[in-house]
Amino acid sequence: MRAMIHSDQLRGHQVAVVGAGRSGMAAARLLRALGAEVQVHDVRPEGLAEAAAQGFSVRAGEHRAEDFAPCSMVVLSPGIPRARIAPLLAPGTTLIGELELGSWFVAEPMVAVTGSNGKTTTTSVIGHVLKSTGRRVFVGGNIGTPLCEYVLSGDLADVVVLEVSSFQLQTVNAFHPRVGVLLNISPNHLDYHADMDEYRAAKMQLFARMTEADLAVLPLSLKEDVERQGQVRARRVYVTAVQRFSCPGLPGAHNQANLEAAFHACRFFGVDEAAFAAAVKDFQGLPHRQEVVFEKDGVRFVDDSKATTLESLAAALRAQDRPVRLLAGGVFKGGDPAELAPLIREHCRSIHLFGQSREVFAAAWEHLGLPLSWHPTLEEAVAEAVRMAVPGETVLLSPATASFDLFANYKERGAVFAAAARRAMGVAG
Repeated sequence: MRAMIHSDQLRGHQVAVVGAGRSGMAAARLLRALGAEVQVHDVRPEGLAEAAAQGFSVRAGEHRAEDFAPCSMVVLSPGIPRARIAPLLAPGTTLIGELELGSWFVAEPMVAVTGSNGKTTTTSVIGHVLKSTGRRVFVGGNIGTPLCEYVLSGDLADVVVLEVSSFQLQTVNAFHPRVGVLLNISPNHLDYHADMDEYRAAKMQLFARMTEADLAVLPLSLKEDVERQGQVRARRVYVTAVQRFSCPGLPGAHNQANLEAAFHACRFFGVDEAAFAAAVKDFQGLPHRQEVVFEKDGVRFVDDSKATTLESLAAALRAQDRPVRLLAGGVFKGGDPAELAPLIREHCRSIHLFGQSREVFAAAWEHLGLPLSWHPTLEEAVAEAVRMAVPGETVLLSPATASFDLFANYKERGAVFAAAARRAMGVAG
């Protein structure tokens, strides 16, 4: 497949790449290697500096039909809605995403992991286990390194393990993993997708081109629907939380389900149960995912900033073995916070909201009889939680939202939480 990458492949074709982030730039470089004339589009002028520095033609500002008129192909970066660009294109223009483009040049077997929650953890576990058992593995996709970067590197892995999002799956036409893992579906990205039906349809695109020779790993909760609808031709395995593997770095029942899914994905490549169990024992939890930052004076501080959905907040609460001072707030992505009321009442001593979505969470939880406060910043919310915390409790950042009201990303949000907690507790670091 790599032999297909030569400058005559797309010579004479004009291609637009929409979005100048890492994924878009990887696609642009691959397209240039294929001989295409590439223009990089981004609504933010400041986002185009790298593209211009690399010699690409660039266009800033709102997208217009005339900008795409000369193009035979348009490649979208993840997070740019297909529905925003498709109406601007002439009939016959190919519209794909970076994941699809990269997959055209990958002959190695691919594992693709998606779901509303747990994607990054499960993808990382699969990569860790396959590497630990002697395979050459590329781990990337939505988790960090775009697939087009892997293609351009010239490196060859035995297995390509990818985290894939609903955004990416909406723009695939031929993407065909040998193993597809769907962990769960719960309300998420409803600020992007029209409704839950569209979101679910995007996730199910993972299996659209798989055959009976491939493996689909799905949650047991979806078995009845999947079997009735007959959408998945691949061999199917349904998983749920089972206490089979010991991994101290991954607490909670939800992570037992993630481990089960990862095991079945690895077993497809010949990893048996004993080898999987040995490999996951030393797997360390990922940053900002129920990460214990420190403990002082009997108060534990846990950074779960990656919890951007209500379902991930629920999982974090179930995993706690101490009473919780909860920090939540940010850009709400959909769902009904009132459904978490029993868990909040069971696990929390107080609720400290920050940033956006005050009205969403307060309306759902203010009747619970718990102290509930709102603060403009995360730092102020942390200070209030620390003031109220007593030995034997946990201050938990599990926002159930995206971070973009106050922060560049969830990593920055987690770092601010850790710094504010250390400052409030007088801990160096």
